[in-house]
Amino acid sequence: MKENYYSTEQLLMFYRKMVLIREFEERVKFLFLEGTMPGTIHQYQGQEACAVGVCSALKKGDIITTTHRPHGHCIAMGMDIKSMMAELFGKVTGCCRGKGGSMHMGDIEKGVVPGIAIVGGGIPIATGIGFGFKMKNMPNVAVCFMGDGATNEGTFHESLNMASVWNLPVIYVVENNLYGASTHVSLVMKVEKISERASAYRIPGITIDGNDVIKVYETAMEAVEKARSGGGPTLIELLTYRITGHSRRDPAAYQPPEEKKKALENEPIKKFTSFLLSRGVSKEIIESIREEVKIEIEEAVKYAMESEYPLPEDTLNDLFA
Repeated sequence: MKENYYSTEQLLMFYRKMVLIREFEERVKFLFLEGTMPGTIHQYQGQEACAVGVCSALKKGDIITTTHRPHGHCIAMGMDIKSMMAELFGKVTGCCRGKGGSMHMGDIEKGVVPGIAIVGGGIPIATGIGFGFKMKNMPNVAVCFMGDGATNEGTFHESLNMASVWNLPVIYVVENNLYGASTHVSLVMKVEKISERASAYRIPGITIDGNDVIKVYETAMEAVEKARSGGGPTLIELLTYRITGHSRRDPAAYQPPEEKKKALENEPIKKFTSFLLSRGVSKEIIESIREEVKIEIEEAVKYAMESEYPLPEDTLNDLFA
């Protein structure tokens, strides 16, 4: 990274988005624990730099597919947190009118395809979107977010092969948080780096620190510009860590204490806060951003709780037959 390449404004934008994701997730976690919010959740704490770094490299018209852990991606793509919070409450003002909930969240106007919660399910869809962009000669790219476990699905290998053969504008982003639910990645694959799998399809495979938002952004920018100019797909592996359970009922007891302690020391917001302070950003500015974000989230909770539930007959709307 060039030390003076980024303006303070841009750096604070990265910081604000990461804090917005973290505080959104922490508030949602509390709402679930107290029994206020229905359904279930798969949360994103600890992986904020992945979403913010990648999505900040995209332009209007680019499209992402997300996973069963979508909140961070949605916020990084600029979705309205009021509509997201309302969706989690199952309200009609939600981004999917209360019909999707946590795992099926999205807004195509913001470039987020909703409704893909199956592990590996978004990979062929993102590949198809990239194929569509190429057929229409559109200057856009598709980004497919997935976890480490999804790279063991057949759709991963079929899609990468197809994207390679057809030279499609798709970026495959693996958020390797070391665990597929509670199973450590070392127990389900022999390769040391998931990015090594790209070599089978003769496309670039890159492994980087997924907790370094600047590094993620720069790597994503390079891959996106390559794809946008006709250079084909790239596989990016982001090494990160989930500092929360797999889902709301998971105490994450399978994560060794020393491993988790190290992860907390290296988590992206703490890491980036230290960087901002070293760049001369004051503690007061950092704290004011956190306070603004907390107010914004409380307004979203109030909006969601005061919104109406869908009517029974709304189940007959938005059907495809």
